[in-house]
Amino acid sequence: MDTITLPATATDATATAPSPDALGVSAARARSAVLEELIREEPGRFRVLTGDRPTGRLHLGHYFGTLHNRVRLQDLGVELFVLVADYQVLTDRDVADNLTGHVEDLVLDHLAIGVDPARSTIFTHSAVPALNQLMLPFLSLVSVAELGRNPTVKDEIAHSRQSAVSGLMFTYPVHQAADILFCKANLVPVGQDQLPHLEITRTIARRFNDRYGAGAALFPQPEALLSSAPLLLGTDGTKMSKSRRNAIALAADADETARLIKGAKTDSERHIAYDPVRRPEVSSLLLLAALCRQCTPEEIADEIGAAGAAALKKTVTEAVNEYLAPIRARRAAYAQDRAQVRAILREGNERARAVADTTLAEVRAAMNSRY
Repeated sequence: MDTITLPATATDATATAPSPDALGVSAARARSAVLEELIREEPGRFRVLTGDRPTGRLHLGHYFGTLHNRVRLQDLGVELFVLVADYQVLTDRDVADNLTGHVEDLVLDHLAIGVDPARSTIFTHSAVPALNQLMLPFLSLVSVAELGRNPTVKDEIAHSRQSAVSGLMFTYPVHQAADILFCKANLVPVGQDQLPHLEITRTIARRFNDRYGAGAALFPQPEALLSSAPLLLGTDGTKMSKSRRNAIALAADADETARLIKGAKTDSERHIAYDPVRRPEVSSLLLLAALCRQCTPEEIADEIGAAGAAALKKTVTEAVNEYLAPIRARRAAYAQDRAQVRAILREGNERARAVADTTLAEVRAAMNSRY
C-alpha cells in the first residue's frame, strides 16, 4: 500500500518523524480528522492492521472502544487485517492457558459484530512464520535505549504478572511493527497511549527504507487513526478490564448482563445527572445507555430524573440487552458450528501467509540475502 500524504498543515512534522510527545495528542487528532476525510473519499487507498490478544472474552469496552470502528472501516471499503495475537499472550504470562478456546472466542466475537471474512482477513501470529521472521532485521534498526524509553512498554512492564521482564515483553513494539508492516498497512487505529508504539513502527519503516531501499520505499510509514472512543468504567467503577472481572462480555446473555449492571457501583445521590468529573460511575452508566440508544447521556439522565439508581440500572440493562440482541444471535449461530469458525481462521491464515511471504521475499531482496 502507498504511504498516505496529508496536506502540509497536518504533516509538517512527519518528515522529521517527531516523537509522540513532540507531536502531541492534539496534533494527532488533527491528522486523524484529515485521514477520516480521505477515507470517505478513497477508502481503497487504505489498509488497516488491528487486533487483540486472546486472553478472554471481549466486552463492551472493547466494542465501543475499537470493535465498532473496525466494522465501520470495513463497511466503508477499507481493507482490514485483524490479528489474533496469540504469541503476544506470552508477553506477561508464563503459561497461555486455554489458548485454543480463547482464539476461537475472539474470532466468534469478530464475526458476531459484523467483521466479514470475505472482505477482511482474520489471522493468528503463530500461523504466519514470515511475519515473525521480520522481527530479526527490524530489531537491528532500533536501540535498546529506544525500546527502554517507550512509555507504553514501561507501563506494561509495571503491570506485568511476571516476576521478571521477558525479552518478548521488552521487544513487543518491534513485534508490533512486524504485525503492521508485514501487510504494509498504512493506517492503524490506536488510542493515544499507543502512539509511542506506532512511532517505533514508523521509525523502523523509515530506517529500513533508508538503509536498504536504494531510494525506494519498501514500507509505508503508517498513520495513526486516533480513537475518540469514550471511556467506559467497569461495574466496580475502575477501568473496564477482562482481568478485573468487571466487564460485560459480548457473549454474556441477558440475565448475566442484568445481574452485572444491577451490581454496578453508583453513588448516594438520588437525582441522576451526567457529570463525569463529580459522578464518574453514574456518568459511565448513562454513557453506556446513550451509546446503545444512539442519543446523548444528558437525554438519558433527563429521562430518569429523580427516579434514582435502580431506574438508571433498569434503563441501562434494557438498552444494552436490546443493542446486543442481534450480536448475540449471530454469535450463537456461529458458535453452533465451530468447524466453520476454524475454517474461516484457516482461510485468513492462508491469506496472511501469502502476503507475509511476499513481503519477506522483498525484504531479503532488499538486504541482498537471497541464497
